[in-house]
Amino acid sequence: MPLTDTKVRNAKPSEKRYKLYDQRGLFLLVNPSGGKWWRLKYQFDNEEKGISLGVYPDVSLKEAREKRDEARKLLANDIDPSEHRRAKMTAKEERAANSFEVVAREWFAKWTHNRAANHADRTIRRFERDIFPWIGGKPIADITPQQLLGVVRRIEERGAVETAHRALGNCGQVFRYAVATGRAERDITQDLRGALQPVKSKHFASVTEPKEVAELLRAMDSYEGTLTVRCALHLAPLTFVRPGELRHAEWADIDLDKAEWCFTVTKTDTRHIVPLSKQAVAILQELHPLTGRGRYVFPSARSAARPMSENAVLAAMRNMGIPKEKMSGHGFRAMARTILDEVLGFRPDYIEHQLAHAVRDPNGRAYNRTAHLPERRKMMQDWADYLDKLKAGAEIIPINRSA
Repeated sequence: MPLTDTKVRNAKPSEKRYKLYDQRGLFLLVNPSGGKWWRLKYQFDNEEKGISLGVYPDVSLKEAREKRDEARKLLANDIDPSEHRRAKMTAKEERAANSFEVVAREWFAKWTHNRAANHADRTIRRFERDIFPWIGGKPIADITPQQLLGVVRRIEERGAVETAHRALGNCGQVFRYAVATGRAERDITQDLRGALQPVKSKHFASVTEPKEVAELLRAMDSYEGTLTVRCALHLAPLTFVRPGELRHAEWADIDLDKAEWCFTVTKTDTRHIVPLSKQAVAILQELHPLTGRGRYVFPSARSAARPMSENAVLAAMRNMGIPKEKMSGHGFRAMARTILDEVLGFRPDYIEHQLAHAVRDPNGRAYNRTAHLPERRKMMQDWADYLDKLKAGAEIIPINRSA
């Protein structure tokens, strides 16, 4: 079915980019950031190629079809539309077409595929706020290392050192893409290694002493807010996944019969299995009647189409009197890592696998997601049972840090 103005106008972004097809090779590419790009796919010299026809709504459906028809007339005369466009460009137009912003947005459209929407949004906002206003209009091949350093130094000088490093890294990705597409000779960010202040490592607040963990668990039991937040709060220490992974948990990824949660780790783009203890399964079974018909296990209170706010669990802890200096959302990971090793005596590689960290064998090969799964399943159940005993007031063995 061909596209309509209404369908194009109402196309909403999702976590992954997708295409809406019209006719004769024309399609609309909808990016997670909300951008809508007209593109034409065609064959030339037995090779599949593509050409951009503009951005919606600047270019309407009718105008996109007119551009498509013009391109197909060229093809009928054995002329490649991409080469024809390049040949018609004036020097000024060519400079604009190869500007840093144009190349960066082209890179972003490809890079954002299979990236989490919130991660992609942060990346493009970083470009729009901190990079494009100063060098976005410059031809990418003309930008010097000193000019780029001046831009990222602006970020550093406002105290956002980590953001400055991230911005420089993103610029490096754009320059490497420009090299690959013939619009720059090299990645100039390599000249800026060591030019920014180093990022000071910071540790997320966490309680790791068993006595303090027991007090924390009892405090969490006193939470009287919504069932959704309460379940997220109680599941956090049992699974010790990253806070974003917990918020974005989807029912489709959870098998309560197998007691497994399998999802893609956005940080490494790899599949990960979380064996669910009996206690974790019970929490999810309690929540399922409320949110099980939707996509997210922990949907937003305002819209079931979005996951819970990243501040929901943190706000719950603050409301219970747990200060930010004592515990953070990431803190449950440090808690589990420390106690599973130093108190319960589990092998460090089992723990690292369960934390979804990169663990390699002696030959440098990364273990797959099912590595040590039976042992990890036992570890997760023992961990849940241990937390129950702490909460119930069992005798607590302090961690011997001098060992």
